Amino acid sequence: MDTIDLHVHSNCSDGTFSPAELVSLALQKGLRAFALTDHDTVAGLSEAMAAAAGTPLEVISGIEFSTRYENKEIHIVGLDFDHRSPDFKEQLARFQNSRSVRNEKMIQKMQAGGIDISHEQMRAAFGDAVWTRAHFARYLMERGYVSELHEAFQRFIGEGCPYYTPREKVTPMQAVHLISRCGGIPVLAHPMLYHLSEDEMDALLSVLKKSGLMAVEALYSTHSRAEETLVRRMAKQHGLLLSGGSDFHGENKPDIDLGTGRGNLRIPYHILTNLRDRRDRQ
Repeated sequence: MDTIDLHVHSNCSDGTFSPAELVSLALQKGLRAFALTDHDTVAGLSEAMAAAAGTPLEVISGIEFSTRYENKEIHIVGLDFDHRSPDFKEQLARFQNSRSVRNEKMIQKMQAGGIDISHEQMRAAFGDAVWTRAHFARYLMERGYVSELHEAFQRFIGEGCPYYTPREKVTPMQAVHLISRCGGIPVLAHPMLYHLSEDEMDALLSVLKKSGLMAVEALYSTHSRAEETLVRRMAKQHGLLLSGGSDFHGENKPDIDLGTGRGNLRIPYHILTNLRDRRDRQ
Protein backbone atom coordinates (compact mmCIF):
# COMPACT_ATOMS: atom_id res chain seq x y z
CA MET A 1 0.00 0.00 0.00
CA ASP A 2 1.30 3.46 -0.91
CA THR A 3 1.43 5.47 2.32
CA ILE A 4 1.69 9.18 3.02
CA ASP A 5 2.05 11.62 5.91
CA LEU A 6 0.07 14.87 5.83
CA HIS A 7 1.40 16.49 9.02
CA VAL A 8 5.18 16.94 9.26
CA HIS A 9 7.42 19.65 10.78
CA SER A 10 10.94 20.75 9.91
CA ASN A 11 13.46 22.98 11.66
CA CYS A 12 11.89 25.94 9.88
CA SER A 13 9.44 25.81 12.79
CA ASP A 14 9.69 23.43 15.74
CA GLY A 15 11.02 20.24 14.17
CA THR A 16 14.67 19.17 14.32
CA PHE A 17 15.14 17.81 10.76
CA SER A 18 15.87 20.14 7.86
CA PRO A 19 13.44 19.96 4.92
CA ALA A 20 16.05 18.09 2.85
CA GLU A 21 16.64 15.63 5.70
CA LEU A 22 12.91 14.98 5.87
CA VAL A 23 12.95 14.09 2.18
CA SER A 24 15.81 11.61 2.75
CA LEU A 25 13.98 10.04 5.68
CA ALA A 26 10.72 9.80 3.75
CA LEU A 27 12.51 8.07 0.88
CA GLN A 28 14.14 5.62 3.30
CA LYS A 29 10.72 4.79 4.72
CA GLY A 30 9.19 4.35 1.28
CA LEU A 31 6.58 7.06 1.62
CA ARG A 32 4.88 8.12 -1.58
CA ALA A 33 4.18 11.67 -0.33
CA PHE A 34 4.38 13.94 2.68
CA ALA A 35 3.13 17.44 3.45
CA LEU A 36 5.50 19.87 5.13
CA THR A 37 3.19 21.66 7.57
CA ASP A 38 5.41 23.98 9.58
CA HIS A 39 3.80 26.43 12.01
CA ASP A 40 2.83 29.68 10.30
CA THR A 41 5.57 29.40 7.66
CA VAL A 42 6.24 27.90 4.23
CA ALA A 43 9.96 28.72 4.36
CA GLY A 44 11.00 25.07 4.04
CA LEU A 45 8.90 24.13 1.03
CA SER A 46 11.34 25.18 -1.69
CA GLU A 47 14.18 23.20 -0.11
CA ALA A 48 12.01 20.11 0.37
CA MET A 49 10.60 20.21 -3.16
CA ALA A 50 14.07 20.69 -4.66
CA ALA A 51 15.42 17.76 -2.63
CA ALA A 52 12.57 15.53 -3.83
CA ALA A 53 12.92 16.49 -7.52
CA GLY A 54 13.68 13.44 -9.64
CA THR A 55 12.64 10.98 -6.89
CA PRO A 56 9.41 9.00 -6.48
CA LEU A 57 8.50 11.19 -3.50
CA GLU A 58 5.89 13.93 -3.74
CA VAL A 59 6.24 16.91 -1.40
CA ILE A 60 2.90 18.60 -0.81
CA SER A 61 2.68 22.26 0.15
CA GLY A 62 1.42 22.61 3.69
CA ILE A 63 1.20 24.81 6.76
CA GLU A 64 -0.22 24.63 10.29
CA PHE A 65 -1.93 27.74 11.63
CA SER A 66 -2.29 28.23 15.38
CA THR A 67 -5.58 30.04 16.07
CA ARG A 68 -7.88 30.92 18.97
CA TYR A 69 -11.52 29.93 19.31
CA GLU A 70 -13.49 30.47 22.54
CA ASN A 71 -10.29 30.58 24.62
CA LYS A 72 -8.96 27.36 23.08
CA GLU A 73 -5.94 27.06 20.83
CA ILE A 74 -7.14 25.36 17.63
CA HIS A 75 -4.80 24.29 14.83
CA ILE A 76 -5.76 24.33 11.16
CA VAL A 77 -3.62 22.50 8.63
CA GLY A 78 -3.60 23.70 5.03
CA LEU A 79 -2.68 21.27 2.25
CA ASP A 80 -1.87 21.50 -1.44
CA PHE A 81 -2.32 25.26 -1.88
CA ASP A 82 -0.51 27.92 -3.91
CA HIS A 83 2.10 28.98 -1.37
CA ARG A 84 3.58 31.47 -3.85
CA SER A 85 0.32 33.42 -4.18
CA PRO A 86 0.78 37.16 -3.37
CA ASP A 87 -2.49 37.07 -1.43
CA PHE A 88 -1.27 34.14 0.64
CA LYS A 89 2.09 35.80 1.36
CA GLU A 90 0.41 39.02 2.47
CA GLN A 91 -1.99 37.27 4.84
CA LEU A 92 0.73 34.95 6.14
CA ALA A 93 2.82 37.96 7.14
CA ARG A 94 -0.07 39.05 9.37
CA PHE A 95 -0.26 35.62 11.03
CA GLN A 96 3.50 35.63 11.56
CA ASN A 97 3.44 39.12 13.08
CA SER A 98 1.00 38.01 15.77
CA ARG A 99 3.43 35.24 16.74
CA SER A 100 6.40 37.63 16.78
CA VAL A 101 4.57 40.05 19.07
CA ARG A 102 3.67 37.17 21.39
CA ASN A 103 7.28 35.95 21.49
CA GLU A 104 8.63 39.36 22.43
CA LYS A 105 6.09 39.66 25.26
CA MET A 106 7.03 36.17 26.49
CA ILE A 107 10.73 37.08 26.52
CA GLN A 108 9.97 40.22 28.53
CA LYS A 109 7.92 38.23 31.07
CA MET A 110 10.73 35.71 31.47
CA GLN A 111 13.31 38.46 31.92
CA ALA A 112 11.15 40.07 34.62
CA GLY A 113 10.94 36.66 36.31
CA GLY A 114 14.72 36.33 36.47
CA ILE A 115 15.31 34.03 33.51
CA ASP A 116 18.44 34.76 31.48
CA ILE A 117 16.89 35.17 28.02
CA SER A 118 16.84 37.76 25.24
CA HIS A 119 15.83 38.05 21.63
CA GLU A 120 19.51 37.87 20.69
CA GLN A 121 20.04 34.68 22.69
CA MET A 122 16.98 33.06 21.10
CA ARG A 123 18.19 34.03 17.64
CA ALA A 124 21.66 32.63 18.38
CA ALA A 125 20.05 29.36 19.47
CA PHE A 126 17.37 28.98 16.80
CA GLY A 127 18.18 31.37 13.96
CA ASP A 128 15.41 32.47 11.64
CA ALA A 129 13.04 29.58 12.34
CA VAL A 130 9.50 30.56 13.31
CA TRP A 131 9.76 30.35 17.10
CA THR A 132 7.06 28.37 18.85
CA ARG A 133 6.66 27.57 22.53
CA ALA A 134 8.65 24.39 21.81
CA HIS A 135 11.67 26.60 21.09
CA PHE A 136 11.26 28.34 24.45
CA ALA A 137 10.92 24.94 26.12
CA ARG A 138 14.17 23.73 24.55
CA TYR A 139 15.91 26.96 25.52
CA LEU A 140 14.83 26.48 29.15
CA MET A 141 15.93 22.83 29.13
CA GLU A 142 19.32 23.49 27.55
CA ARG A 143 20.04 26.18 30.15
CA GLY A 144 19.08 24.01 33.09
CA TYR A 145 15.82 25.64 34.14
CA VAL A 146 13.99 22.34 33.51
CA SER A 147 15.18 18.79 32.95
CA GLU A 148 12.67 17.82 30.23
CA LEU A 149 10.72 19.64 27.54
CA HIS A 150 7.31 18.81 28.97
CA GLU A 151 8.37 20.25 32.33
CA ALA A 152 8.81 23.66 30.69
CA PHE A 153 5.19 23.58 29.56
CA GLN A 154 3.95 22.35 32.95
CA ARG A 155 5.85 24.95 35.00
CA PHE A 156 6.53 27.95 32.79
CA ILE A 157 4.90 28.31 29.37
CA GLY A 158 1.74 26.19 29.28
CA GLU A 159 -1.66 27.87 29.56
CA GLY A 160 -2.11 29.16 33.10
CA CYS A 161 1.64 29.20 33.80
CA PRO A 162 3.64 32.33 34.75
CA TYR A 163 5.13 33.07 31.32
CA TYR A 164 2.30 31.90 29.08
CA THR A 165 1.36 34.68 26.67
CA PRO A 166 -1.62 34.36 24.31
CA ARG A 167 -1.36 35.59 20.76
CA GLU A 168 -3.54 38.12 19.01
CA LYS A 169 -6.75 36.30 18.20
CA VAL A 170 -6.45 34.86 14.71
CA THR A 171 -9.51 32.67 14.33
CA PRO A 172 -9.68 29.21 12.78
CA MET A 173 -12.31 30.56 10.40
CA GLN A 174 -9.79 33.10 9.08
CA ALA A 175 -7.24 30.34 8.54
CA VAL A 176 -9.79 28.17 6.71
CA HIS A 177 -10.78 31.10 4.46
CA LEU A 178 -7.15 31.86 3.57
CA ILE A 179 -6.31 28.25 2.69
CA SER A 180 -9.48 27.95 0.58
CA ARG A 181 -8.80 31.22 -1.26
CA CYS A 182 -5.39 29.91 -2.29
CA GLY A 183 -6.81 26.68 -3.72
CA GLY A 184 -5.92 24.55 -0.71
CA ILE A 185 -7.51 21.94 1.51
CA PRO A 186 -8.31 23.15 5.07
CA VAL A 187 -8.11 20.45 7.77
CA LEU A 188 -8.87 20.55 11.49
CA ALA A 189 -5.71 19.17 13.08
CA HIS A 190 -5.61 16.60 15.94
CA PRO A 191 -9.18 17.25 17.19
CA MET A 192 -8.88 15.13 20.33
CA LEU A 193 -6.06 17.26 21.73
CA TYR A 194 -8.47 20.13 22.45
CA HIS A 195 -10.33 18.13 25.11
CA LEU A 196 -13.71 19.29 23.85
CA SER A 197 -16.97 17.57 24.72
CA GLU A 198 -18.87 15.98 21.85
CA ASP A 199 -21.29 18.91 21.87
CA GLU A 200 -18.42 21.41 21.77
CA MET A 201 -16.71 19.52 18.95
CA ASP A 202 -20.00 19.35 17.08
CA ALA A 203 -20.39 23.13 17.37
CA LEU A 204 -16.81 23.76 16.25
CA LEU A 205 -17.14 21.50 13.22
CA SER A 206 -20.43 23.18 12.27
CA VAL A 207 -18.84 26.64 12.32
CA LEU A 208 -15.73 25.54 10.45
CA LYS A 209 -17.70 23.60 7.82
CA LYS A 210 -19.64 26.78 7.02
CA SER A 211 -16.32 28.58 6.60
CA GLY A 212 -15.04 25.97 4.15
CA LEU A 213 -13.41 23.26 6.26
CA MET A 214 -12.95 20.16 4.15
CA ALA A 215 -11.51 17.50 6.44
CA VAL A 216 -10.65 16.37 9.96
CA GLU A 217 -7.40 14.71 11.01
CA ALA A 218 -8.80 11.38 12.16
CA LEU A 219 -5.63 9.33 11.53
CA TYR A 220 -3.18 10.73 14.08
CA SER A 221 -0.27 9.40 16.11
CA THR A 222 -1.81 9.75 19.57
CA HIS A 223 -5.42 8.82 18.77
CA SER A 224 -6.65 5.65 20.41
CA ARG A 225 -8.87 3.36 18.38
CA ALA A 226 -11.92 4.71 20.22
CA GLU A 227 -10.88 8.32 19.56
CA GLU A 228 -10.31 7.63 15.87
CA THR A 229 -13.73 5.98 15.66
CA LEU A 230 -15.33 9.03 17.29
CA VAL A 231 -13.60 11.47 14.94
CA ARG A 232 -14.56 9.38 11.92
CA ARG A 233 -18.19 9.38 13.05
CA MET A 234 -18.29 13.13 13.64
CA ALA A 235 -16.60 13.81 10.30
CA LYS A 236 -19.24 11.73 8.55
CA GLN A 237 -22.04 13.57 10.38
CA HIS A 238 -20.72 16.89 9.09
CA GLY A 239 -19.94 15.74 5.56
CA LEU A 240 -16.19 16.13 6.10
CA LEU A 241 -13.43 13.98 4.68
CA LEU A 242 -10.62 12.33 6.64
CA SER A 243 -7.01 13.41 6.76
CA GLY A 244 -4.07 11.97 8.63
CA GLY A 245 -0.56 12.70 9.78
CA SER A 246 2.08 11.75 12.30
CA ASP A 247 2.86 15.30 13.52
CA PHE A 248 6.53 14.36 13.24
CA HIS A 249 8.92 16.79 14.98
CA GLY A 250 12.12 14.75 15.13
CA GLU A 251 13.85 14.91 18.52
CA ASN A 252 11.23 17.31 19.87
CA LYS A 253 8.72 14.42 19.85
CA PRO A 254 11.03 11.41 20.00
CA ASP A 255 8.23 8.85 20.33
CA ILE A 256 6.66 9.94 17.02
CA ASP A 257 8.17 8.60 13.78
CA LEU A 258 7.65 9.90 10.27
CA GLY A 259 4.83 8.09 8.51
CA THR A 260 4.11 5.59 11.28
CA GLY A 261 3.66 7.75 14.39
CA ARG A 262 3.99 5.49 17.41
CA GLY A 263 4.33 2.46 15.16
CA ASN A 264 0.82 1.66 14.01
CA LEU A 265 -0.12 4.67 11.86
CA ARG A 266 -0.82 3.92 8.20
CA ILE A 267 -2.24 6.64 5.96
CA PRO A 268 -3.11 5.38 2.47
CA TYR A 269 -2.55 7.54 -0.60
CA HIS A 270 -6.26 7.48 -1.44
CA ILE A 271 -6.83 9.83 1.54
CA LEU A 272 -4.97 12.51 -0.44
CA THR A 273 -6.77 11.58 -3.67
CA ASN A 274 -10.15 11.96 -1.95
CA LEU A 275 -9.18 15.38 -0.59
CA ARG A 276 -8.00 16.61 -3.97
CA ASP A 277 -11.11 15.30 -5.71
CA ARG A 278 -13.39 17.11 -3.25
CA ARG A 279 -11.38 20.34 -3.59
CA ASP A 280 -11.38 20.18 -7.38
CA ARG A 281 -15.17 19.69 -7.51
CA GLN A 282 -15.86 22.78 -5.41
